[in-house]
Amino acid sequence: MTADVVVIGAGPNGLAAAVHLARTGAAVTVLEAAPEIGGGTRTAELTLPGFHHDRCSAVHPMAILSPYLRSLPLADHGLRWIQPPVSAAHPLDDRPAVLLHRALDATTAQFAGDATAYRRLVAPFLADPHGLLADALAPLGLPRHPLLMLRFGLRGLRSATGLARRFTSPEARALFAGCAAHSIMPFERALSAAIGVMFLLTGHVEEWPVAAGGSHAIARALASLFTAAGGKIQTGVRVRALSDLPAARAYVFDTSPSQLAAIAAPALPARYLRRLGRYRYGPGVFKLDWALDGPIPWRDPRCLDASTVHLGGTFEELAVAEAAVWRGEHPERPFVLLCQQSQFDPSRAPAGRHTGYAYCHVPPGSTFDYTAHLERQVERFAPGFRDRILARHVTTPADFERDNANYVGGAVTGGVADLFQLFTRPVARLDPYTTPHPRLFLCSASTPPGGGIHGMCGYHAARSVLRRLDRLPATPLR
Repeated sequence: MTADVVVIGAGPNGLAAAVHLARTGAAVTVLEAAPEIGGGTRTAELTLPGFHHDRCSAVHPMAILSPYLRSLPLADHGLRWIQPPVSAAHPLDDRPAVLLHRALDATTAQFAGDATAYRRLVAPFLADPHGLLADALAPLGLPRHPLLMLRFGLRGLRSATGLARRFTSPEARALFAGCAAHSIMPFERALSAAIGVMFLLTGHVEEWPVAAGGSHAIARALASLFTAAGGKIQTGVRVRALSDLPAARAYVFDTSPSQLAAIAAPALPARYLRRLGRYRYGPGVFKLDWALDGPIPWRDPRCLDASTVHLGGTFEELAVAEAAVWRGEHPERPFVLLCQQSQFDPSRAPAGRHTGYAYCHVPPGSTFDYTAHLERQVERFAPGFRDRILARHVTTPADFERDNANYVGGAVTGGVADLFQLFTRPVARLDPYTTPHPRLFLCSASTPPGGGIHGMCGYHAARSVLRRLDRLPATPLR
């Protein structure tokens, strides 16, 4: 036996699981198919030399607030957060942009007539935001803060459209819409409100940060902590079948459900495999990275103070765009999520130059070239933007899946997080990290609490493994 536990996949969740297991004394080996670790937290020169672009995740509100990651000494292993003056900006055509400030008063001052309604929505959770996050980012069970979770649930179970009716000002409705669109669901769907409220809340706890040097710093810090605890990482090792795995007591898959099914089919019952086959991954994303000869020329220059800019106009415009994607259509004016890492981290680009990062939601597996549509949305709020482009790099849904097999159809969040699949991902089980085989576990974003760079899927899966590890045999799986 080479390890107590083998983790398949070195994305943030796989690394988080490996860290927790290794720090409790287990012998752990991580196998990664790619030449480098990181999964969704990798950085590369995609456009021109000296311009460092995040391949997938870029801004990390859930990482800096993660109940598990914030408990780890990641700063001692090279991770440094850089926080902007404000978390998010939402430009509008006929009025100033709306900014998500950390200070509640500074945010509500932008809402004519909606200050009280916004405060009533968000303020109750600011008394104990970390308690709420600990419960919200956990599998379904008895919460430690039941009244807080009940209050959040009463708001979050609603649709974004329903919750937005409490606001009358275009500013408040737009700010909420940009946050709700992170759900990648139509605004009429239940639970789309929960994502909107959660992202608003995070902006009032910590400004949404970028990782100094690139998102790969997150994975590198986790890997450094893991190896310091005695763990081993092997890259360039693709697991295609159970026979590719070394002997161990337990195997933890940081993979999509479809990959788990393909690799472990001989060890799993047919009924469970059929249920994995029905897992819904949802829309994909189309992404552009730019090398720019200067900062983005926003019509409202205060947008340069935000790490994230939500583009698409009013609540109603974003609602139309997100609903169209779910119908398999390509909206003329998509919702665009744009990140400005180099605005706060000068190491991302040569002196005087900048990187740009933006994506929009598209139907799964889309082959439509959204370059012109996406850049038109940026130009709409930043006239002259196209003139700043030195080079661009396109990532299609097929490119995402080719680069990372977890992104089925270009879905980067691990699967639909609607009412039917948020807590029962990938299938309904009392312990969602287990499988019918006692030695096979799943820890990817296709388990609760779902997508995002927070490591909580890996952490909870590791705890599930530890509850059983001593009872498991140390033999190869065939």
